[in-house]
Amino acid sequence: MTIECSNLEAAYSPALRRPILHNIDCKIEQGEFVALLGLNGAGKSTLLRSFVGLVPYKKGEIRINDTIMNPRTIARIRHDVGMIFQGGGLVKQLPAIDNVLCGCLSSLTPWQTLWGFPKKKRDRALELLDNFGIQELAYQTTGKLSGGQQQKVAIARALIQAPKILLADEPTTGLDVIAAQQVMEILARLHRDRGMTVIVVLHDLGMASTYPERAIVLDAGQIVYDGKCHNLADKFSKLNQPKTEENIIKTR
Repeated sequence: MTIECSNLEAAYSPALRRPILHNIDCKIEQGEFVALLGLNGAGKSTLLRSFVGLVPYKKGEIRINDTIMNPRTIARIRHDVGMIFQGGGLVKQLPAIDNVLCGCLSSLTPWQTLWGFPKKKRDRALELLDNFGIQELAYQTTGKLSGGQQQKVAIARALIQAPKILLADEPTTGLDVIAAQQVMEILARLHRDRGMTVIVVLHDLGMASTYPERAIVLDAGQIVYDGKCHNLADKFSKLNQPKTEENIIKTR
């Protein structure tokens, strides 16, 4: 499935004194592994969330596999697009398996879940957790899992709906080096082995240079670079630098 944005513009931000996104034109082909990069406030997470209809846009259009995104098509589009939210977006009080099963709620009727999730779905959830090496933690309260384990649960939740496109918003934030590498290797494996389109927002230029094949760099709501993940530090040296230390992007 392809993603295509034409002349996309998001709402005006008084804090930024500009539209969050402005004049965005890009096309992501089936099977690509793409990193969205930029300084804080550049619009990368906003662009990612717009791909699944979570951010309204004032102008332009988004096409998913040649289908224009609008209120009539958004439900069908979301069936094919999995989303991993920043921080995981998990219900910490639920067992890991129940968080995974929440990912298939949109494909089930209330009657189908009245007495719990169907056995076929539960078996699939366990299979996904097993694929990530955490099946033994399936009935553990999610809040008691490590950050890396929680992110694996979040990935499994996105995959249970069998999406063709996987979006990940800063999936390595707050993780130690080993856990971050494990998460990125899972995303790379999904891209390599399943031909899945993977789009990930990253702050770490080392990760961006190692795993994705293509980088889209945003600055002040506009695309300033779209190409191979080479010499990314040089690309960033030309961006509008932030005024606070907390906006500095890590490099390795």
